[in-house]
Amino acid sequence: MTKQILFMSDLHFEHEQWRLELSFWKDEIKIFENRLAELANRWTDHTVLAELDSFQNQFMIHKRVIEEIQHFVNVHETEMSEHDLNDEISLNAEHYRMHLEERAKMETQRHIYHELKKNFFEFLTKYM
Repeated sequence: MTKQILFMSDLHFEHEQWRLELSFWKDEIKIFENRLAELANRWTDHTVLAELDSFQNQFMIHKRVIEEIQHFVNVHETEMSEHDLNDEISLNAEHYRMHLEERAKMETQRHIYHELKKNFFEFLTKYM
């Protein structure tokens, strides 16, 4: 049986990609929330305001997930730094399993965020 060596540099590279993507999402959500505020000032219809509130809640949830993923990346990077200080170039299977779980979470979040953006732009098209 062949063992595969998991280099920390590869995981670090992926973490950096996630950080950039998460940062972009955070900035974009701020823009979306500003647009919601504009709409809240324009509309008094309860149906529109309910939809608006729903998007605000979804943005809050997404921001919370962003923070959770950012926290994971920070903790994982700290753990990798400790391994690096010990001149280790690879991680054990448990650390890699955690990384794979977070990768799956990130992929799921990409899909959720894409759908949220699509629905939000349909909402804006309807009420702007």
